Amino acid sequence: MKSITITGSQRESVGKVSTKALRNAGKVPCVLYGGDKPLHFSADEVSFKNLVYTANVYTAMIEVDGTNYHAILQDIQFHPVSDKILHVDFYQLFDDKMVAMNIPVRLVGTSPGVVNGGSLSFAKRKLSVRALPADLPDFINADISKLKIGMKIVVSDLADEKFTILHPETTVVVQVRTARSAVMPEDDEEEEGEEGATEEGATEETATE
Repeated sequence: MKSITITGSQRESVGKVSTKALRNAGKVPCVLYGGDKPLHFSADEVSFKNLVYTANVYTAMIEVDGTNYHAILQDIQFHPVSDKILHVDFYQLFDDKMVAMNIPVRLVGTSPGVVNGGSLSFAKRKLSVRALPADLPDFINADISKLKIGMKIVVSDLADEKFTILHPETTVVVQVRTARSAVMPEDDEEEEGEEGATEEGATEETATE
């Protein structure tokens, strides 16, 4: 998984007065959990642009006073009116320790069911997975190129040896539903016609006997 570097400075004080002063200076108070003890630091608000305001998911390489910490974004607080970032919590990653993270689902291909007028329902745009940091994917690909009307992709269809998806196996990720404008593809109509002809022929043969 791609990583974004955030450079910060350790906070000497964590009181309300110092926190307000940091925000007035365009900095965001942060806490890094998961280590021996919480690390309080601050970083420029612009540093979080590519980490927060994106549909993609990244890990963070946090540099504080010459020391690097590999982490993931755990929680973020925004101002209710201005949407400015008020506070960020990170969780430290270790190479040999599993971590849970929400990963975006990316649709691949074109659904023949949608081409024929079906409605695509994308129920799970992110899935929670558990993996070692090195095995966290940027995306989970869902191939919809074979989805006809009435078909779906569930969690078990997206299983991977490198990570565990933390949802029931039968959870629907994406499906193609029938719509009023939907039409059956020609090959399906031909199959139905051939089956009908066979049944009709069998009836006539039986009657003759």
